Amino acid sequence: MSTYDFDLFVIGAGSGGVRAGRMAAAKGVKVAVAEDMFLGGTCVNVGCVPKKLFVYGSHFSEDFHVGNSFGWSVENPTFDWPTLRDNKTKEILRLNGIYKTMLEKAGVELINGRATIVDPHTVAVGDQQYTAERILVAVGGWPFVPEFPGSELAISSNEAFYLEEFPKRVIVVGGGYIAIEFAGIFNGLGAKTDLVYRGPLFLRGFDNEVREFLAEQVKVKGMNLRFNSDIAKLEKQDNGELLVTFADGSTTTTDLVMYATGRKPKTANLGLENTQIQLADNGAIIVNDDFQTHEPSIYALGDVIDRVALTPVALGEAMVLVDALYGNGKRQISYDDIPTAVFSQPNVGTVGLTQEQAAEKYDEIAVYRSTFKPMKLSLGETKERILMKLLVDTKTDKIVGAHMVGPEAGEMVQLIGVAIKAGATKAHFDSTIGVHPTAAEEWVTMRDVSEIIKK
Repeated sequence: MSTYDFDLFVIGAGSGGVRAGRMAAAKGVKVAVAEDMFLGGTCVNVGCVPKKLFVYGSHFSEDFHVGNSFGWSVENPTFDWPTLRDNKTKEILRLNGIYKTMLEKAGVELINGRATIVDPHTVAVGDQQYTAERILVAVGGWPFVPEFPGSELAISSNEAFYLEEFPKRVIVVGGGYIAIEFAGIFNGLGAKTDLVYRGPLFLRGFDNEVREFLAEQVKVKGMNLRFNSDIAKLEKQDNGELLVTFADGSTTTTDLVMYATGRKPKTANLGLENTQIQLADNGAIIVNDDFQTHEPSIYALGDVIDRVALTPVALGEAMVLVDALYGNGKRQISYDDIPTAVFSQPNVGTVGLTQEQAAEKYDEIAVYRSTFKPMKLSLGETKERILMKLLVDTKTDKIVGAHMVGPEAGEMVQLIGVAIKAGATKAHFDSTIGVHPTAAEEWVTMRDVSEIIKK
Protein backbone atom coordinates (compact mmCIF):
# COMPACT_ATOMS: atom_id res chain seq x y z
CA MET A 1 0.00 0.00 0.00
CA SER A 2 1.24 3.46 -0.88
CA THR A 3 2.09 5.76 1.99
CA TYR A 4 1.05 8.75 -0.15
CA ASP A 5 -2.40 10.21 -0.74
CA PHE A 6 -1.80 10.08 -4.50
CA ASP A 7 0.60 8.39 -6.88
CA LEU A 8 0.60 11.46 -9.13
CA PHE A 9 -0.44 15.00 -8.28
CA VAL A 10 -0.82 17.26 -11.32
CA ILE A 11 -0.71 21.02 -10.87
CA GLY A 12 -2.57 22.60 -13.77
CA ALA A 13 -5.57 21.39 -15.79
CA GLY A 14 -4.43 22.58 -19.20
CA SER A 15 -3.93 20.36 -22.22
CA GLY A 16 -0.78 18.67 -20.92
CA GLY A 17 -1.93 18.28 -17.34
CA VAL A 18 -5.32 16.85 -18.25
CA ARG A 19 -3.84 14.43 -20.78
CA ALA A 20 -1.24 13.20 -18.29
CA GLY A 21 -3.82 12.82 -15.53
CA ARG A 22 -6.29 10.92 -17.70
CA MET A 23 -3.70 8.59 -19.19
CA ALA A 24 -2.14 7.81 -15.83
CA ALA A 25 -5.53 7.15 -14.22
CA ALA A 26 -6.41 4.79 -17.07
CA LYS A 27 -3.38 2.72 -16.05
CA GLY A 28 -4.66 2.39 -12.49
CA VAL A 29 -2.62 5.25 -11.07
CA LYS A 30 -4.25 7.28 -8.28
CA VAL A 31 -4.27 10.83 -9.67
CA ALA A 32 -5.28 14.29 -8.51
CA VAL A 33 -5.40 17.39 -10.70
CA ALA A 34 -5.50 20.85 -9.12
CA GLU A 35 -6.62 23.96 -11.01
CA ASP A 36 -7.43 27.44 -9.72
CA MET A 37 -8.69 29.09 -12.92
CA PHE A 38 -10.29 27.22 -15.79
CA LEU A 39 -10.28 23.67 -17.12
CA GLY A 40 -8.55 23.27 -20.46
CA GLY A 41 -5.83 25.83 -19.87
CA THR A 42 -4.77 28.60 -22.21
CA CYS A 43 -5.76 26.84 -25.43
CA VAL A 44 -9.38 26.24 -24.58
CA ASN A 45 -10.06 29.45 -22.67
CA VAL A 46 -7.86 32.30 -23.87
CA GLY A 47 -5.88 30.80 -26.73
CA CYS A 48 -6.29 28.52 -29.72
CA VAL A 49 -10.01 27.80 -29.55
CA PRO A 50 -11.57 31.24 -28.94
CA LYS A 51 -8.95 32.85 -31.17
CA LYS A 52 -9.86 30.57 -34.09
CA LEU A 53 -13.54 31.34 -33.55
CA PHE A 54 -12.71 35.05 -33.72
CA VAL A 55 -10.68 34.48 -36.89
CA TYR A 56 -13.69 32.80 -38.49
CA GLY A 57 -15.92 35.65 -37.36
CA SER A 58 -13.60 38.34 -38.65
CA HIS A 59 -13.35 36.82 -42.13
CA PHE A 60 -17.04 37.25 -42.94
CA SER A 61 -16.51 40.91 -43.84
CA GLU A 62 -14.22 39.79 -46.66
CA ASP A 63 -16.58 37.01 -47.70
CA PHE A 64 -19.43 39.52 -48.03
CA HIS A 65 -17.23 41.68 -50.24
CA VAL A 66 -16.08 38.77 -52.42
CA GLY A 67 -19.67 37.61 -52.73
CA ASN A 68 -20.45 40.68 -54.80
CA SER A 69 -18.27 39.38 -57.64
CA PHE A 70 -20.28 36.14 -57.62
CA GLY A 71 -23.58 37.97 -57.90
CA TRP A 72 -24.55 38.06 -54.25
CA SER A 73 -25.69 41.35 -52.76
CA VAL A 74 -25.73 41.76 -49.00
CA GLU A 75 -27.11 45.17 -48.13
CA ASN A 76 -25.22 46.99 -45.38
CA PRO A 77 -23.99 44.01 -43.33
CA THR A 78 -23.42 44.94 -39.69
CA PHE A 79 -21.36 43.30 -36.98
CA ASP A 80 -22.54 42.83 -33.38
CA TRP A 81 -19.61 42.27 -31.04
CA PRO A 82 -21.63 41.01 -28.01
CA THR A 83 -23.09 38.21 -30.15
CA LEU A 84 -19.66 36.88 -31.17
CA ARG A 85 -18.16 37.42 -27.73
CA ASP A 86 -20.98 35.75 -25.82
CA ASN A 87 -21.43 32.84 -28.23
CA LYS A 88 -17.70 32.21 -27.94
CA THR A 89 -18.00 32.20 -24.15
CA LYS A 90 -20.87 29.70 -24.27
CA GLU A 91 -18.73 27.38 -26.38
CA ILE A 92 -15.81 27.70 -23.95
CA LEU A 93 -18.07 26.87 -21.00
CA ARG A 94 -19.26 23.79 -22.89
CA LEU A 95 -15.67 22.69 -23.41
CA ASN A 96 -14.88 23.32 -19.74
CA GLY A 97 -17.65 20.90 -18.87
CA ILE A 98 -16.30 18.29 -21.26
CA TYR A 99 -12.86 18.49 -19.63
CA LYS A 100 -14.44 18.08 -16.19
CA THR A 101 -16.40 15.06 -17.34
CA MET A 102 -13.35 13.46 -18.96
CA LEU A 103 -11.33 13.76 -15.75
CA GLU A 104 -14.15 12.43 -13.57
CA LYS A 105 -14.83 9.47 -15.89
CA ALA A 106 -11.13 8.62 -15.84
CA GLY A 107 -11.22 8.45 -12.04
CA VAL A 108 -9.12 11.57 -11.48
CA GLU A 109 -9.83 13.61 -8.36
CA LEU A 110 -10.28 17.23 -9.40
CA ILE A 111 -9.27 19.76 -6.75
CA ASN A 112 -10.33 23.39 -7.20
CA GLY A 113 -7.79 25.88 -5.92
CA ARG A 114 -4.27 27.25 -6.18
CA ALA A 115 -1.72 24.50 -5.58
CA THR A 116 1.72 25.22 -4.14
CA ILE A 117 4.56 22.83 -3.50
CA VAL A 118 5.45 22.41 0.18
CA ASP A 119 8.20 19.85 -0.28
CA PRO A 120 9.19 17.23 -2.90
CA HIS A 121 6.21 15.06 -1.99
CA THR A 122 3.64 17.51 -0.59
CA VAL A 123 1.26 19.96 -2.24
CA ALA A 124 -0.96 22.47 -0.48
CA VAL A 125 -4.30 23.68 -1.84
CA GLY A 126 -5.78 26.22 0.53
CA ASP A 127 -5.57 24.85 4.05
CA GLN A 128 -5.40 21.24 2.85
CA GLN A 129 -2.17 19.37 2.21
CA TYR A 130 -1.79 16.32 -0.03
CA THR A 131 1.12 13.95 -0.38
CA ALA A 132 2.14 12.33 -3.64
CA GLU A 133 4.82 9.96 -4.86
CA ARG A 134 5.29 12.19 -7.89
CA ILE A 135 4.28 15.75 -8.71
CA LEU A 136 3.77 17.07 -12.24
CA VAL A 137 3.88 20.82 -12.86
CA ALA A 138 1.87 21.79 -15.95
CA VAL A 139 0.79 25.35 -15.19
CA GLY A 140 1.50 26.81 -18.65
CA GLY A 141 2.36 30.43 -19.35
CA TRP A 142 0.95 33.93 -18.97
CA PRO A 143 1.02 37.01 -21.23
CA PHE A 144 3.90 39.40 -20.62
CA VAL A 145 3.39 43.17 -20.86
CA PRO A 146 6.55 45.23 -20.31
CA GLU A 147 6.41 48.03 -17.76
CA PHE A 148 6.50 51.61 -19.07
CA PRO A 149 4.58 54.82 -18.25
CA GLY A 150 0.91 53.96 -18.71
CA SER A 151 1.44 50.26 -19.36
CA GLU A 152 -1.45 49.48 -17.00
CA LEU A 153 -3.76 51.00 -19.63
CA ALA A 154 -2.88 48.28 -22.15
CA ILE A 155 -4.55 44.88 -22.31
CA SER A 156 -3.20 41.44 -23.20
CA SER A 157 -4.76 38.75 -25.37
CA ASN A 158 -6.51 37.39 -22.25
CA GLU A 159 -8.69 40.47 -21.91
CA ALA A 160 -9.26 40.81 -25.65
CA PHE A 161 -11.66 37.87 -25.54
CA TYR A 162 -13.98 39.63 -23.10
CA LEU A 163 -14.08 43.30 -24.14
CA GLU A 164 -17.22 45.14 -23.07
CA GLU A 165 -17.23 47.22 -26.24
CA PHE A 166 -15.59 46.68 -29.59
CA PRO A 167 -13.10 49.47 -30.37
CA LYS A 168 -13.13 51.57 -33.52
CA ARG A 169 -9.33 51.96 -33.45
CA VAL A 170 -6.79 49.43 -32.16
CA ILE A 171 -3.02 49.28 -31.82
CA VAL A 172 -1.59 45.77 -31.43
CA VAL A 173 2.00 45.64 -30.19
CA GLY A 174 4.20 42.64 -30.96
CA GLY A 175 5.78 40.65 -33.76
CA GLY A 176 4.82 37.08 -32.94
CA TYR A 177 1.94 34.98 -34.15
CA ILE A 178 -0.46 36.15 -31.42
CA ALA A 179 0.05 39.79 -32.38
CA ILE A 180 -0.44 39.12 -36.08
CA GLU A 181 -3.50 36.95 -35.54
CA PHE A 182 -5.23 39.49 -33.31
CA ALA A 183 -4.37 42.35 -35.63
CA GLY A 184 -6.11 40.39 -38.38
CA ILE A 185 -9.10 39.75 -36.13
CA PHE A 186 -9.55 43.40 -35.17
CA ASN A 187 -9.01 44.52 -38.76
CA GLY A 188 -11.50 42.01 -40.14
CA LEU A 189 -14.14 42.96 -37.58
CA GLY A 190 -13.94 46.56 -38.71
CA ALA A 191 -11.48 48.32 -36.42
CA LYS A 192 -8.83 50.63 -37.85
CA THR A 193 -5.83 48.53 -36.93
CA ASP A 194 -2.14 49.31 -36.53
CA LEU A 195 0.44 46.62 -35.80
CA VAL A 196 3.48 48.01 -34.00
CA TYR A 197 6.69 46.01 -33.74
CA ARG A 198 10.10 47.15 -32.56
CA GLY A 199 11.93 44.95 -35.10
CA PRO A 200 12.27 45.35 -38.87
CA LEU A 201 9.86 42.49 -39.72
CA PHE A 202 7.47 40.27 -37.76
CA LEU A 203 7.52 36.46 -37.27
CA ARG A 204 11.20 36.24 -36.40
CA GLY A 205 12.42 32.66 -36.91
CA PHE A 206 10.05 31.96 -39.79
CA ASP A 207 11.16 31.73 -43.42
CA ASN A 208 12.16 35.26 -44.52
CA GLU A 209 10.25 35.10 -47.78
CA VAL A 210 7.13 34.05 -45.90
CA ARG A 211 7.54 37.00 -43.53
CA GLU A 212 7.97 39.49 -46.36
CA PHE A 213 5.10 38.04 -48.41
CA LEU A 214 2.72 38.09 -45.43
CA ALA A 215 3.59 41.72 -44.73
CA GLU A 216 2.55 42.60 -48.28
CA GLN A 217 -0.70 40.66 -48.01
CA VAL A 218 -1.90 42.16 -44.72
CA LYS A 219 -1.32 45.62 -46.18
CA VAL A 220 -3.62 44.62 -49.04
CA LYS A 221 -6.30 43.99 -46.42
CA GLY A 222 -5.93 47.50 -45.03
CA MET A 223 -3.80 46.94 -41.96
CA ASN A 224 -1.14 49.53 -41.12
CA LEU A 225 2.28 48.11 -40.22
CA ARG A 226 4.70 50.14 -38.09
CA PHE A 227 8.02 48.29 -37.97
CA ASN A 228 11.08 49.56 -36.09
CA SER A 229 8.67 51.29 -33.74
CA ASP A 230 7.82 51.05 -30.06
CA ILE A 231 5.50 52.72 -27.59
CA ALA A 232 7.12 54.89 -24.93
CA LYS A 233 4.04 56.10 -23.05
CA LEU A 234 0.25 55.74 -22.80
CA GLU A 235 -2.05 58.39 -21.33
CA LYS A 236 -5.81 58.25 -20.77
CA GLN A 237 -7.62 61.31 -22.10
CA ASP A 238 -10.75 62.91 -20.64
CA ASN A 239 -12.82 61.61 -23.55
CA GLY A 240 -11.66 58.04 -22.90
CA GLU A 241 -9.19 57.90 -25.76
CA LEU A 242 -5.61 56.74 -25.27
CA LEU A 243 -2.84 59.13 -26.25
CA VAL A 244 0.04 57.02 -27.55
CA THR A 245 3.56 58.42 -27.56
CA PHE A 246 6.09 56.45 -29.59
CA ALA A 247 9.80 56.17 -28.91
CA ASP A 248 10.55 58.57 -31.77
CA GLY A 249 8.37 61.23 -30.16
CA SER A 250 5.43 60.95 -32.56
CA THR A 251 1.92 60.59 -31.13
CA THR A 252 -1.48 59.25 -32.06
CA THR A 253 -4.76 58.44 -30.37
CA THR A 254 -6.58 55.14 -30.23
CA ASP A 255 -9.35 53.36 -28.36
CA LEU A 256 -7.40 50.25 -27.37
CA VAL A 257 -3.80 49.09 -27.08
CA MET A 258 -3.20 45.35 -26.90
CA TYR A 259 0.23 43.94 -26.09
CA ALA A 260 1.20 40.56 -27.53
CA THR A 261 4.87 40.72 -26.64
CA GLY A 262 5.31 37.15 -25.53
CA ARG A 263 4.29 34.79 -22.78
CA LYS A 264 6.30 33.71 -19.77
CA PRO A 265 6.15 30.41 -17.86
CA LYS A 266 3.76 30.80 -14.93
CA THR A 267 6.21 29.65 -12.25
CA ALA A 268 5.89 32.47 -9.72
CA ASN A 269 4.43 31.64 -6.29
CA LEU A 270 4.41 27.89 -6.88
CA GLY A 271 6.63 27.05 -3.93
CA LEU A 272 9.47 25.95 -6.20
CA GLU A 273 11.94 27.43 -3.70
CA ASN A 274 11.02 24.53 -1.40
CA THR A 275 12.60 22.11 -3.87
CA GLN A 276 15.77 21.66 -5.89
CA ILE A 277 13.99 22.70 -9.10
CA GLN A 278 16.08 25.02 -11.27
CA LEU A 279 14.73 27.73 -13.55
CA ALA A 280 15.99 29.23 -16.79
CA ASP A 281 16.45 33.00 -17.05
CA ASN A 282 12.91 33.42 -18.35
CA GLY A 283 11.39 31.45 -15.48
CA ALA A 284 10.97 28.18 -17.37
CA ILE A 285 11.45 24.98 -15.39
CA ILE A 286 14.55 23.08 -16.49
CA VAL A 287 13.92 19.38 -17.16
CA ASN A 288 15.88 16.51 -18.65
CA ASP A 289 14.87 14.37 -21.63
CA ASP A 290 12.43 12.50 -19.36
CA PHE A 291 10.74 15.75 -18.22
CA GLN A 292 12.23 15.28 -14.78
CA THR A 293 13.33 18.38 -12.88
CA HIS A 294 16.38 18.63 -10.62
CA GLU A 295 14.02 17.41 -7.89
CA PRO A 296 13.72 13.69 -8.75
CA SER A 297 10.09 13.34 -7.65
CA ILE A 298 8.86 16.38 -9.60
CA TYR A 299 8.26 16.58 -13.35
CA ALA A 300 7.16 19.37 -15.68
CA LEU A 301 5.91 19.70 -19.25
CA GLY A 302 4.11 22.00 -21.65
CA ASP A 303 4.54 25.76 -21.90
CA VAL A 304 6.09 25.91 -18.43
CA ILE A 305 9.27 24.25 -19.74
CA ASP A 306 9.30 26.55 -22.80
CA ARG A 307 10.46 24.09 -25.44
CA VAL A 308 7.77 24.38 -28.10
CA ALA A 309 4.72 26.24 -26.78
CA LEU A 310 2.04 24.44 -28.79
CA THR A 311 -0.94 22.49 -27.47
CA PRO A 312 -0.24 19.31 -29.51
CA VAL A 313 3.34 19.35 -28.21
CA ALA A 314 2.13 19.46 -24.60
CA LEU A 315 -0.20 16.56 -25.35
CA GLY A 316 2.66 14.58 -26.89
CA GLU A 317 4.94 15.31 -23.93
CA ALA A 318 2.24 14.15 -21.53
CA MET A 319 1.85 10.83 -23.34
CA VAL A 320 5.61 10.26 -23.36
CA LEU A 321 5.89 11.03 -19.65
CA VAL A 322 3.04 8.76 -18.58
CA ASP A 323 4.38 5.95 -20.74
CA ALA A 324 7.83 6.40 -19.19
CA LEU A 325 6.50 6.39 -15.61
CA TYR A 326 3.71 3.84 -15.85
CA GLY A 327 4.06 2.09 -19.22
CA ASN A 328 6.77 0.40 -21.25
CA GLY A 329 8.76 3.58 -21.92
CA LYS A 330 8.77 3.15 -25.69
CA ARG A 331 6.83 6.27 -26.65
CA GLN A 332 8.95 9.16 -27.90
CA ILE A 333 8.48 12.74 -29.05
CA SER A 334 10.45 14.62 -31.66
CA TYR A 335 10.59 18.39 -31.85
CA ASP A 336 11.75 18.26 -35.46
CA ASP A 337 9.46 18.99 -38.41
CA ILE A 338 6.50 20.15 -36.34
CA PRO A 339 3.78 21.49 -38.68
CA THR A 340 2.84 25.00 -37.59
CA ALA A 341 0.04 27.35 -38.59
CA VAL A 342 -0.34 31.06 -38.00
CA PHE A 343 -3.98 32.06 -38.30
CA SER A 344 -3.16 35.43 -39.70
CA GLN A 345 -5.20 36.68 -42.61
CA PRO A 346 -4.10 35.15 -44.91
CA ASN A 347 -2.94 32.05 -43.03
CA VAL A 348 0.62 30.82 -42.80
CA GLY A 349 1.47 27.13 -42.85
CA THR A 350 5.00 25.89 -42.40
CA VAL A 351 6.84 22.66 -41.67
CA GLY A 352 10.49 21.69 -41.73
CA LEU A 353 13.41 24.03 -42.30
CA THR A 354 13.25 27.63 -43.41
CA GLN A 355 15.17 28.52 -46.55
CA GLU A 356 17.84 30.12 -44.39
CA GLN A 357 18.20 27.02 -42.21
CA ALA A 358 18.23 24.66 -45.18
CA ALA A 359 20.93 26.69 -46.95
CA GLU A 360 23.09 26.45 -43.85
CA LYS A 361 22.56 22.73 -43.30
CA TYR A 362 22.77 21.29 -46.83
CA ASP A 363 25.37 21.64 -49.56
CA GLU A 364 22.78 22.45 -52.22
CA ILE A 365 19.10 23.31 -51.96
CA ALA A 366 16.60 23.55 -54.82
CA VAL A 367 13.82 26.04 -54.20
CA TYR A 368 10.47 25.47 -55.92
CA ARG A 369 8.19 28.47 -55.67
CA SER A 370 4.75 29.46 -56.91
CA THR A 371 2.68 32.61 -56.41
CA PHE A 372 -0.81 33.03 -57.79
CA LYS A 373 -4.21 34.55 -57.14
CA PRO A 374 -6.70 32.33 -55.26
CA MET A 375 -9.43 31.07 -57.58
CA LYS A 376 -12.10 32.28 -55.14
CA LEU A 377 -10.83 35.84 -55.66
CA SER A 378 -10.34 35.60 -59.43
CA LEU A 379 -13.64 37.32 -60.31
CA GLY A 380 -12.94 40.39 -58.20
CA GLU A 381 -10.32 43.10 -58.09
CA THR A 382 -8.48 42.07 -54.92
CA LYS A 383 -4.70 41.95 -55.09
CA GLU A 384 -4.33 39.13 -52.56
CA ARG A 385 -2.05 36.29 -53.68
CA ILE A 386 -0.84 32.90 -52.44
CA LEU A 387 2.78 31.86 -51.90
CA MET A 388 3.81 28.19 -51.85
CA LYS A 389 7.38 26.91 -51.77
CA LEU A 390 9.20 23.63 -51.36
CA LEU A 391 12.83 23.24 -50.29
CA VAL A 392 14.59 20.15 -51.63
CA ASP A 393 17.98 18.68 -50.75
CA THR A 394 19.35 18.02 -54.24
CA LYS A 395 21.62 15.23 -53.02
CA THR A 396 18.79 13.04 -51.70
CA ASP A 397 15.79 14.68 -53.45
CA LYS A 398 14.10 14.83 -50.01
CA ILE A 399 11.80 17.69 -49.19
CA VAL A 400 13.22 19.42 -46.12
CA GLY A 401 10.84 22.36 -45.85
CA ALA A 402 7.43 23.50 -47.07
CA HIS A 403 5.91 26.94 -46.59
CA MET A 404 2.66 28.59 -47.58
CA VAL A 405 0.90 31.92 -47.19
CA GLY A 406 -2.73 31.77 -48.26
CA PRO A 407 -6.23 30.49 -47.46
CA GLU A 408 -6.33 27.16 -45.59
CA ALA A 409 -2.54 27.00 -45.29
CA GLY A 410 -2.90 25.48 -41.84
CA GLU A 411 -5.11 22.69 -43.15
CA MET A 412 -2.71 21.85 -45.98
CA VAL A 413 0.50 21.89 -43.96
CA GLN A 414 -0.78 19.14 -41.65
CA LEU A 415 -0.60 16.55 -44.42
CA ILE A 416 2.60 18.00 -45.88
CA GLY A 417 4.03 17.40 -42.40
CA VAL A 418 3.13 13.71 -42.65
CA ALA A 419 4.91 13.49 -45.99
CA ILE A 420 8.07 15.14 -44.69
CA LYS A 421 8.06 12.90 -41.59
CA ALA A 422 7.81 9.91 -43.91
CA GLY A 423 10.83 11.10 -45.89
CA ALA A 424 8.99 12.06 -49.06
CA THR A 425 11.06 13.16 -52.04
CA LYS A 426 10.29 15.67 -54.74
CA ALA A 427 9.82 12.71 -57.08
CA HIS A 428 7.04 11.42 -54.80
CA PHE A 429 5.29 14.77 -55.02
CA ASP A 430 5.78 14.93 -58.80
CA SER A 431 4.26 11.48 -59.29
CA THR A 432 1.16 12.35 -57.25
CA ILE A 433 -1.94 13.34 -59.20
CA GLY A 434 -3.28 16.72 -58.18
CA VAL A 435 -6.85 17.50 -57.13
CA HIS A 436 -8.17 20.02 -59.65
CA PRO A 437 -9.08 22.81 -59.32
CA THR A 438 -7.56 23.44 -55.90
CA ALA A 439 -4.71 25.49 -54.52
CA ALA A 440 -3.38 22.28 -52.93
CA GLU A 441 -2.59 20.76 -56.34
CA GLU A 442 0.20 23.31 -56.67
CA TRP A 443 2.24 21.24 -54.19
CA VAL A 444 2.47 18.44 -56.77
CA THR A 445 2.73 20.53 -59.96
CA MET A 446 5.74 22.73 -59.19
CA ARG A 447 8.19 21.41 -61.80
CA ASP A 448 10.59 24.28 -62.39
CA VAL A 449 13.36 25.14 -59.96
CA SER A 450 13.11 28.80 -58.93
CA GLU A 451 16.67 28.94 -57.64
CA ILE A 452 19.58 26.80 -56.50
CA ILE A 453 21.27 27.72 -53.23
CA LYS A 454 24.75 26.38 -52.61
CA LYS A 455 26.49 26.33 -49.27
